[in-house]
Amino acid sequence: MFRFRYELILGEKMDPRDADASRFAGEALANGEPTGWFEPLYAAASGGQAVVPWDIPVPHALLPEWGRDVDGSGRSALVVGCGYGRDAEFLASLGFRTTAFDISATAIREARRRHPGSDVEYVTADLLNPPAEWIGAFDLVLESITVQSMPPSLRAEATERVAGMVAPGGELLVISGIREEGVEVDGPPWPLTRGEIDAFATGGLRPEKIERLPLPANPETSSWRALFTR
Repeated sequence: MFRFRYELILGEKMDPRDADASRFAGEALANGEPTGWFEPLYAAASGGQAVVPWDIPVPHALLPEWGRDVDGSGRSALVVGCGYGRDAEFLASLGFRTTAFDISATAIREARRRHPGSDVEYVTADLLNPPAEWIGAFDLVLESITVQSMPPSLRAEATERVAGMVAPGGELLVISGIREEGVEVDGPPWPLTRGEIDAFATGGLRPEKIERLPLPANPETSSWRALFTR
């Protein structure tokens, strides 16, 4: 059985109906389509027939403190797996010229609907096959709990794709749930180990700060927040 634990990742108790996500994920993985469950889940949710368990109206709990003294004016940002756009809108509020993408076309349509007049460019795209013009193109790349939604067999490829979109002199911010080395989980999600966080230091990226931080709404639970620079 596939179980979702986003209440631990996002710092909030989520609706127990996350069984919807588990069902779609289980079907897709059984069919050999590890990223094929996002669109059916979002599509069902758009018709009121499912719940997206990470659908909350605020940015990830570890973003506001990071962004307190950040000025994104004149800088570009990319949000990986943006969903309904909560993190993307936060980066835009800091002044970043923000692009946000998701593999689900339904999620992108809903993000645009929820944020009318937004300056964020919402795009349907696949992390594992991103547009060529995005490679090395962004001053800031935000990867927040997306890579951990992919099976471990895709972890190295997804990590490399994320890192590859950071421009020279740019930064990568990674937020993820924590999994201890050697611990198996019944995912998705598959939270990241310290070794998997360290793996983002590729292609010229180097770690600046890797932190295990308590979530404000649930201090007994911690998540990774890691900053890399090129």
